[in-house]
Amino acid sequence: MDHLRGKLAEMAALSEQALKASVRALTERSRQLAYSVILRDQYIDEMETEVDRLCLEFIARQQPVAGHLRFVFAAIQINRELERIGDYAESIARQVLVLCSLEPPPPFGKFIELRDLTVTMLRDAMVSFLKGDAELAARTSCIEEQANALRDSINADLKALSQAGQLPAASVTPLMNVARRLERATDQTKNLCEEVLYMCTGEFVRHKGAEEFRILFLDLDNACLSQMAEGLAQSLQLPRFTFSSAGIAAGTLDARAVAFMSEQGIDLAGRAAKSLDQVAGWDHSQVIVALGAKTREAIPPHVGKAICFTWSIADPASAAGGLDAARPAFEAACRDLRSQIKELVGAILQEPQLENHL
Repeated sequence: MDHLRGKLAEMAALSEQALKASVRALTERSRQLAYSVILRDQYIDEMETEVDRLCLEFIARQQPVAGHLRFVFAAIQINRELERIGDYAESIARQVLVLCSLEPPPPFGKFIELRDLTVTMLRDAMVSFLKGDAELAARTSCIEEQANALRDSINADLKALSQAGQLPAASVTPLMNVARRLERATDQTKNLCEEVLYMCTGEFVRHKGAEEFRILFLDLDNACLSQMAEGLAQSLQLPRFTFSSAGIAAGTLDARAVAFMSEQGIDLAGRAAKSLDQVAGWDHSQVIVALGAKTREAIPPHVGKAICFTWSIADPASAAGGLDAARPAFEAACRDLRSQIKELVGAILQEPQLENHL
């Protein structure tokens, strides 16, 4: 057990170094440092394989039970979370390679703040694991919401700078990706904390949301059809259901959809299109509705235990003209969405095994 703790501490240190180096590569605009982060990610991958082997040997040789079994189970999960954090650092470094040639650079203050928050959270999470400190794990887990707020603030700043002509449009998406990867690292760290809580208490904190049934509507750009689906589903005001929407990539919200849904009593005006990885916990959805065959093909292969459905509903965003000209397409899509959403929810509520989850 001490050997496993030491290996995981070493792996956490590598992941932390990768995060710090990737952001330093960004602020210093250093391609060499970015290349270094990308190349060194293989060491984290190799260590993940080694830790997995050690965990399996521990199970086979010691046949652990109770607290020891929870420890090795948590170690396996934490190993995966740390490897993903290393992947996010590598992804940031790849964005740096794109950004190095773009002028002028943006202010980096909030990126550094988000990095520091992420690194501090990771350090405290690992201390909670190494010391078996459930209280520290619980406190650290709550910090993730600050990272979400900071990421949103960065995105708003980037859009404002771009609109003011102070940042090239080509920089916006890579910089948003950097902020998103840092925030996602805090998501993985929160998962790590939840594994520590399970190790210490035997309680699956991550599954406390089982009283909610999560449904994600997914299309290619989250600009129209999936936004309509989310709005219609939320208008049902069903207790214990959580509805969200996303695109494989983020587009621009269709103004005609906003106007049409307003006529239906549903306000989309305050929303923005989101890509899949901007939706926290999307991979823990019980149901993913792919709005179209192309969307279904683009869903990442690892979606947990989600049940995926494909709805073939024509996206009114493809209709030409203003809202008056496109109104028949919007009305048809709205009608089809209402019908299928009600049927899906009705099936969930009538299925005894699913009712147990609610």
